[in-house]
Amino acid sequence: MSFDRASVFNTSVLPGEQNDDQFSEVIKAFRSFILEFRMENQYIYREQLRQNLLVNKYLLTIQNDHLIVFNEELNKKLVDDPAEMIPLFEQAITDIARRIIYLNNEEIPTTFPSCQLVLLSNDNKVSMRDLSSSHIGKIVKISGIVISASTLNSKVTKVALMCRSCKHTLQLSVTTSLGDINAPKSCQAPQQPNSEKPSCPPDPYIIVHDKSTFIDQQILKLQETPDMVPIGEMPRHLLLSVDRYLTNQVIPGTRCDMVGIYSIYQAKQPRRDGGQSNVAIRNPFMRVLGIHTATDDSRIGNSVTFTEEEEEEFLEMARSDGFYETFANSIAPSIYGNEDIKKAVACLLIGGSKKILPDGMRLRGDINVLLLGDPGTAKSQLLKFAEKVAPVSIYTSGKGSSAAGLTASVQRDPATRDFYLEGGAMVLADGGIVCIDEFDKMRDEDRVAIHEAMEQQTISIAKAGITTVLNSRTSVLAAANPIFGRYDDMKSPGENIDFQTTILSRFDMIFIVKDEHNPKRDMSIAHHVMNVHTNGGINNEDEDVEGEIPIQKMKRFIMYCKQKAAPRLSEAAAERLSSHFIGIRRELKKQESHSAERSSIPITVRQLEAIIRITESLAKLELSPVASDRHVTEAIRLFKASTMDAVTQGSADTDEIKAQVTVIQAHLKKRLPIGWSTSVETLKREFCHSNKMPKFVNFDEFALQKALYILEKMDTIQFRHQGKSVFRSGL
Repeated sequence: MSFDRASVFNTSVLPGEQNDDQFSEVIKAFRSFILEFRMENQYIYREQLRQNLLVNKYLLTIQNDHLIVFNEELNKKLVDDPAEMIPLFEQAITDIARRIIYLNNEEIPTTFPSCQLVLLSNDNKVSMRDLSSSHIGKIVKISGIVISASTLNSKVTKVALMCRSCKHTLQLSVTTSLGDINAPKSCQAPQQPNSEKPSCPPDPYIIVHDKSTFIDQQILKLQETPDMVPIGEMPRHLLLSVDRYLTNQVIPGTRCDMVGIYSIYQAKQPRRDGGQSNVAIRNPFMRVLGIHTATDDSRIGNSVTFTEEEEEEFLEMARSDGFYETFANSIAPSIYGNEDIKKAVACLLIGGSKKILPDGMRLRGDINVLLLGDPGTAKSQLLKFAEKVAPVSIYTSGKGSSAAGLTASVQRDPATRDFYLEGGAMVLADGGIVCIDEFDKMRDEDRVAIHEAMEQQTISIAKAGITTVLNSRTSVLAAANPIFGRYDDMKSPGENIDFQTTILSRFDMIFIVKDEHNPKRDMSIAHHVMNVHTNGGINNEDEDVEGEIPIQKMKRFIMYCKQKAAPRLSEAAAERLSSHFIGIRRELKKQESHSAERSSIPITVRQLEAIIRITESLAKLELSPVASDRHVTEAIRLFKASTMDAVTQGSADTDEIKAQVTVIQAHLKKRLPIGWSTSVETLKREFCHSNKMPKFVNFDEFALQKALYILEKMDTIQFRHQGKSVFRSGL
């Protein structure tokens, strides 16, 4: 019956009576299952088919668990020989649908649309890497991310052929989803009595399209999820063929489970020397029978179920005292300190509440965080941990990422030569987070490409005749270094940060992480690092006892929060937030009026929305339906410790050092006439460690080095002998 299986077929023009009887028995069994299976005194499939027919949908969705309960032998036949059983199943559905619509036999027309079977399964998933020749022709269930979807095309099911010479017509049923139609190589016209058989040329048949039957078909490409790919290997992908009502159900970036028949097809692959390709080699694909995806609101929420014990445990955890501190300390426990950054990452993982306004405008609830600082401050480790604990996440590096790799690219199908879209990192991480390391190493044009994705959470494509919009509802956690490699205290934040204002305004929290030389803190970090290296494997059990949450439980809790909680601001909290924002803008205006330059980190309405999102995430972390004044207080504190601190970073210290540098520069010019030289150590003794010159006792070595550096840039002093001596060369 079908040529989709890995078997050798012998067919005849007229099938035997035994086969007809066997097929009729199978159709009768499928028919009885649809009509007689019931749950809680309700015939679910009979009613489902009736409801679908009322809206002109000729399909029926079947759970294979129900078929196992009703008739295990029938399910075994379906699993062992799906390519032959599914047409019989669909014929049984069509017969029942015809009876439902036309009660009287006289009213039944000769042509009736064929109904489609949609099969869903709760069987164990098979990894894409484990699919082998033993699965060919069997029903399998796989999961992954849809990375591309072709446009709809027409697939022929019954093709009408006509001989060019003698006009003989032939009807063929096409069962393969992919590959070419195998038309007869010679004319099949029977020899008429008292006449000679016409001599027709080879390959005489042409397709008569208006007498052929077509259905809609779409080709998808499914890729492994990043957590299923072993380190150092490329992700595998598989072609999927969906038809009829299963088309246009998924878009690039959708995470879904696919149930279908693992099949093979012969692709067009002519050799370079002009010969034929090896006909014994077949390419694998899956003929999809059912698609299971999460709902549009949350890719990870509604696809996960929780037991009553889990829900009680999560509620008890969220309402316990000090849970916010415990959850934040459980983020990257191997990293010492950085409490506020860990709390910001906790808010990013939980996220705020998405809102859809009456006019259709969407307000994002995802929080974006930028970590900007010196090397060796554990920024990349925080990103790696966030990627590990987030239910949906993608980690990428700025230097190795392009605009197309982050957003979407347009590819050309080698078979049909049509263009189709392949989603990038921000599309594939829809509903999760994207961790971008080395954010400052990206090219400006690549960084600009994610502007729309970070605020509107969509990606607009207008390439090669394709104009579309893809969803990218992701949070961005980025890490970057200052423009000079290390943060320069002598320069303003705008001079240290090599980012445009447009990208900085899209980050809800910006942390400047400096590697400060503090002996007490250095000792604590050294003890912590040594403890991790010496007792790292033993400490895991102790950490659980101390109250830190394991990674798997934290991941499940994040899923639960995203699914169940959507807090809103109370009136008092909203009033306090608005007055606080007005106060911030007033202070910023005063600072800009006193200084010559404007801040490179803007404080706009986006920052007010950022504080609202942080407040909602703190309430969501406690599974509270309303964000109270307590949550607003912590959100304002976090915002001040991050973005506001970055705006006014080291302003008082910088002014003091600048004053010292100005005084030192004047004395250096007096100390070194043009043409004179001296050593740096002598200058240090005179300016920083001399008791004979009380004027200069309080001067810092850092200020001296800055003064020498500035004078060198002004071409008034030259360094020689690797900075050990100083020579005044003049203007």
